[in-house]
Amino acid sequence: MKHLIVLTLSILSIGYGQAQINELGVFLGGSNFVGDVGATNFISPSQFAIGGIYKWNRSKRHSYRLSAIFTELQGIDNKSEDPRRIQRGYEFSNGIIEIAAGIEFTFIDFDLHSGARSSTPYLFGGISAAHHDDTYFVNGVQTQENTSSWTMGIPMGLGFKSNFLGDLVFAIEIGARYTFSDGLDGSLPKKQNLQQYRFGNINNNDWYVFSGITLTYTFGENPCYCVN
Repeated sequence: MKHLIVLTLSILSIGYGQAQINELGVFLGGSNFVGDVGATNFISPSQFAIGGIYKWNRSKRHSYRLSAIFTELQGIDNKSEDPRRIQRGYEFSNGIIEIAAGIEFTFIDFDLHSGARSSTPYLFGGISAAHHDDTYFVNGVQTQENTSSWTMGIPMGLGFKSNFLGDLVFAIEIGARYTFSDGLDGSLPKKQNLQQYRFGNINNNDWYVFSGITLTYTFGENPCYCVN
């Protein structure tokens, strides 16, 4: 019986005990929009983005993450390389609050319990929801619909992180969001009686990208399993 208890506790220590490390911190960076208004550069941060992030390191190779980020998405046709957009001259801005949850995979073991410095590239993905105002364009002017919506999306990105600051983990990451909406920029009004104001490519949904850094504080220790 004693050997069985020791074996069970050992399995728990490997499978679950190493998961008792948490990270809590901030995201600072920029955002850019890719849609029917403005430039179409995929990575071109132009607007400030700020938020908070939490990670639960489930193992040395993966963790679950939750974030909340605020930014003002912006598109300016005159900054596009498309001559048709430059001639059109539309501009839009739309403040969003995004909540995202997902999973992060590291290329190299990232062990915060060993006390040694670790660095690794990583990939992440998940699901997101962004709250934004509904708008449309009348004679080239962005107009409010006096309603707001939640737009679902799929975050996907990559980064590089290191714990060379002791209990702090520093990371650089780029994360794109594919949304299930074509109306973040006002090109597809929400109300049916405004559909005559739609424009752009209705077959392509909107994207936005966050580029920046995260700085998280680690806390939580491995439980001690002791058998006398």
